[in-house]
Amino acid sequence: MRKIVPLLIILPLLAACSYQSTPQKNSSPKTITVATAGDVPPFAYEENGNLTGYDIEVLKAIDEKLGDYEIHFQRTAWESIFPGLDSGHYQAAANNLSYTKERADKYLYSLPISKNPLVLVSNKKNPLTSLEQIAGKTTQEDIGTSNAQFINNWNQKHTENPATIQYSGEDIGKRIFDLSNGDFDFLIFDKVSVQNIIKERGLDLSVVDLPSTDSPNNYIIFSSEEKAFKKQFDNALRELYQDGSLEKLSNTYLGGSYLPDSSELK
Repeated sequence: MRKIVPLLIILPLLAACSYQSTPQKNSSPKTITVATAGDVPPFAYEENGNLTGYDIEVLKAIDEKLGDYEIHFQRTAWESIFPGLDSGHYQAAANNLSYTKERADKYLYSLPISKNPLVLVSNKKNPLTSLEQIAGKTTQEDIGTSNAQFINNWNQKHTENPATIQYSGEDIGKRIFDLSNGDFDFLIFDKVSVQNIIKERGLDLSVVDLPSTDSPNNYIIFSSEEKAFKKQFDNALRELYQDGSLEKLSNTYLGGSYLPDSSELK
């Protein structure tokens, strides 16, 4: 019995020394490749050769909490993101993504990671102050975006004088610059991105808030095969919300608190 007593004392000490306060990656965690176009500051963009932005940093913070997964990022063209999810080349996507029923029918949505109010942007020489004024006007969009769908939905209710969408394929920075030059009449886009680009480039444009009912949230999207990852992601997101980390990221990258309502994270 004299040899057993010291062993009983040592074992708890060893167990205490081996405890880690943060989750450790498994020896072979599952890789989650997140696709992003990386061209929508301040949500996802490249700085000094590295991807950053609100969406990216939220994913990095969640990666630190998940021991069973390891998140990698892959820049790709916007039009390649969803085909890549379909083929299994990517397991998730982050690119200032809002909700559409068409996407929800095919993919899994995270809990909302931020609010994303929409604004109507126009040239101050011919300012538009309400949605009704886009009738007969022209905008530029990218194929497959929720903002293009928003305008198409509006057109379906105003068939007598719809707005025209030119599918330019340009990123939002170029489109805002072209709008300021009078190349087309208006843009509908999220407030955070618009304010960021206008400030960065010193542009003078009319920016009008749209009704809150037209304001989407921002999400991470997962392939339909990633139910387990989505569950762990959502749990980690709640922790970031509760400990204040999500608000810090919002203030740093979005320029203010754009957090979803707490009721939306249940």
